Amino acid sequence: MGMLRKASLSDLDMNIVKEYGKYIEKTAEKDPSRALRQILFGLRLEQYKLDRHPDPKLPSALQELNREATRCVRSTLAHPETTAWTNIFAPVELLMSFGLQAMSMECIASYLSGFLMENYFIDRAQDAGIAETLCSYHKNFIGAASTGLLPRPLSAVTTSLACDGNVSTFRYLRDTGRIDDFFLLDIPYEDSPAAEDYVTEQLRQYVAVLEEKTGKPYDEQRLRQQICRENLSHRHYLSFLQKRMTHAYPSTPGMVLFLLLASHLYIGSEWVLKFFEHMDAEIDAYPVCDPEEKHLFWMHLSPYAEPSLNRWLSYDTGYAITADDFNLDYVEEMDEAHPLNALSRKMIRNLYNGPFERKAQGCLDYVRRFQCDGAVQFCHWGCKQSAGSALLMKKRMAENGTPMLILDSDALDRRNMQDGQISTRFEAFTEVLKAGGGK
Repeated sequence: MGMLRKASLSDLDMNIVKEYGKYIEKTAEKDPSRALRQILFGLRLEQYKLDRHPDPKLPSALQELNREATRCVRSTLAHPETTAWTNIFAPVELLMSFGLQAMSMECIASYLSGFLMENYFIDRAQDAGIAETLCSYHKNFIGAASTGLLPRPLSAVTTSLACDGNVSTFRYLRDTGRIDDFFLLDIPYEDSPAAEDYVTEQLRQYVAVLEEKTGKPYDEQRLRQQICRENLSHRHYLSFLQKRMTHAYPSTPGMVLFLLLASHLYIGSEWVLKFFEHMDAEIDAYPVCDPEEKHLFWMHLSPYAEPSLNRWLSYDTGYAITADDFNLDYVEEMDEAHPLNALSRKMIRNLYNGPFERKAQGCLDYVRRFQCDGAVQFCHWGCKQSAGSALLMKKRMAENGTPMLILDSDALDRRNMQDGQISTRFEAFTEVLKAGGGK
């Protein structure tokens, strides 16, 4: 029932998940605590399935990621007293140094979609007055939180980085009593010493908040260890991507999105470092790529539930997402000796912060570095950032001779997925790639 299983679910499995999701929806109306227990039971079944019957088409490192990520989501829902709600760009390393686990609203929304319940929660949010144009991830999360199904976390923290919906969503949850309060990290647009000092001071203030909430003192040495493991994880990931240029390594669009749990929500943890080490070593045993395989650089969300893209991009189909901007939004070496400053720089210099030219150049550099044959930008409905930059990005790619496809759809709400249109456009794009696409 996890979000990555949908591409391989049989019709019978899909019907079972759908009926179970409807059962949870009915329970949530009267007894949200019981509905939560039903979700935890479903995740436990998924964990059992992943342990006993992993997807044989996936490399063992990705099977491991699938298991660990499902375990982490179960843990955050079962133990809210040690959980912080975040967005994807929050400084999770600081949370982990206090013994907390982070869970982003994007991830929870994805897992609820894995139960095929996103329609119910999205409609609940809109019925409560949330704008229809808001991102479906936010509406799904708000709807679930508003029912009382999601247990109140110990802490909540978000950033102003990239998504203009984050602050409004967390403010709404606070004002409606679903969280006590939240800490906002205001990330400056410009990269300067003054901006770094500004964010570092905010982090010091959040340290004091975490000390009060957890009853634990700030342990800088533990945070340094987190950042040390993060640096090692980045090195192994970049090493893996270099090898991916020449070695086959089956994956799926869902796994690209799932990788965000390792590269963001749990980066710096011991299990994430072991995962990246495993993946970096495992690819050596895979065969050389088919010379006809086309490598793609993906920008913005990977629509894991979109049927046509799963058929085109899963396993060994001749087209593969080799790298993407979210999982490479910040992979610079971090200063372990000054961990709070390092976290400040990580947010300020994120690929999704600052002037668009920086992101455009960063994505173009990755396309060149990993020898991608083409690029795809998925414009998720409700996200102004992705829609507003698409044509500018396409122009920059064209200047490099790199063909680029822009897809418009909803990455979460199946009612808004334009499968027929996407299938037609992607098939046409494959013809461009086969022809060399301007290179």
